[in-house]
Amino acid sequence: MGFRVVLAADQAGVGYKDAIAAMLASDDRVDEIIDVGVSADTDPTAYPHLAVEGARRIAGGAADRGIFVCGTGMGVAIAANKVPGIRACTAHDSYSVERLVKSNNAQVLCLGERVIGRELSLRLASEFLDQVFDPGSASNEKVQAIIEYETH
Repeated sequence: MGFRVVLAADQAGVGYKDAIAAMLASDDRVDEIIDVGVSADTDPTAYPHLAVEGARRIAGGAADRGIFVCGTGMGVAIAANKVPGIRACTAHDSYSVERLVKSNNAQVLCLGERVIGRELSLRLASEFLDQVFDPGSASNEKVQAIIEYETH
């Protein structure tokens, strides 16, 4: 079974979102792409609404992973993390993308279109889907602590 990936971007990130969607459309690891917007760089919908909508899809079980893009990646990360059960972070290098999943069991990769190049964004999005969290790892205890803080 492949991933169901939700994509979200504001007007500052729609170019990369669309490029990532095109790449994922031919990726055998992806069963479904759920695009929650925006569809044009003229759409003024603010990133918090889009990131929360995408994060809710994951939290509700309609998607497995998310890739969210804004100008820096930081705004969508902050907004997505407001949804209970979601772990989202900006990562602009391969090692950070690896640790995002392997150390933190994060479901959402956030990217900044104004910070990194298009080819790097595509590479990181692809690498994100390669990563798997090991619940038997030492990191699981730390992830459980995060979940405890969130729920209590």
